[in-house]
Amino acid sequence: MKIVAIIPARMGSSRFPGKPMEKILGTPMIGVVYQNVAQSDLLDEVIVATCDRVIFDYISSIGGRAVMTSDSHERASDRCAEALKYIEREDESTYDIVVMVQGDEPMTHPDMIDEAVQPMIDDSTIEITNLLGKIESVEEFEDRNCIKVVCDLLGNALYFSREPIPTTSKVQDVSMTKQVCIIPFRRDFLIEYTRLEPTPLEIIESVDMMRVLEHGKKVKMVPTSHQSYAVDTPEDIARVEKEMQQV
Repeated sequence: MKIVAIIPARMGSSRFPGKPMEKILGTPMIGVVYQNVAQSDLLDEVIVATCDRVIFDYISSIGGRAVMTSDSHERASDRCAEALKYIEREDESTYDIVVMVQGDEPMTHPDMIDEAVQPMIDDSTIEITNLLGKIESVEEFEDRNCIKVVCDLLGNALYFSREPIPTTSKVQDVSMTKQVCIIPFRRDFLIEYTRLEPTPLEIIESVDMMRVLEHGKKVKMVPTSHQSYAVDTPEDIARVEKEMQQV
């Protein structure tokens, strides 16, 4: 089984322009993510998919592999699919699983790749998984940059939202959980994803996975044993650096 990780990254983030090149403990964030992901023994290849030459040039300068993609993608999953088609043509090879790792997840541990992919290795019917993290504070629960998720009794996602879900009045009875953006797709399902029409709730929430759910597909949520915080604002850098120094 051949597995590739693709890290989508762009400079034009609406919440934090230029964040892939902002430094985390002295290294551009996209470099931190790339180096962490590349330590996974499960992967055959690691690619950065970007529409920005500065990111492409930086990854190339550290010995990594980057692919230039269109600047018109609204969703990271679509950017990954374009990069996948490019590398498969270039390498004359086909991958079985594509692990999307968002470029703003500098706390990614290589073991998190294994956590996310193993259910797909064990069960050929699973088309997509997504790591599931614990929310540790009310502040994070109420933060619109944190994507909350609620699941059914079998561990499949019911809904993703930037709003607090489930209702805050009863949240003490249910675990507060969040999306951690390490998302393996089966190769053919990623291509299928790009052919699905964007959906109303996907657009409202600005969450790729809502397109999957609204088209009647399942997203298997996989709890991670690692704590992780994404970088969505400049203020997040200090928190992430502090957490990383304590590991």
